[in-house]
Amino acid sequence: MNRVKLNYSVDVILTVLFLIIAVTGFVMLFVIPSGVPRGRYQEYLGITKATWTLIHNRSAIMMTVFTAIHLALHKGWIYCATKSIFKKQDNECSVDR
Repeated sequence: MNRVKLNYSVDVILTVLFLIIAVTGFVMLFVIPSGVPRGRYQEYLGITKATWTLIHNRSAIMMTVFTAIHLALHKGWIYCATKSIFKKQDNECSVDR
């Protein structure tokens, strides 16, 4: 797999994970009431609150891993951009992106 396809794949995965985390977070915050009713599982769309939490937490862990991969793939660009911001003279960095 070439670098462009790898970057694209990582970015698509990050976007999907972000959407999963956002949706599950909003559902747990605004739709499923807090607390536990006696003897009942709280469900929304046929999924228990514990499962919503599990999906949310696992997606967040995976997003953290893919964010680290994303940053590692772009470390040259990050270095160059940081260097050019803090340098007074214009230095063009030529980094393989």
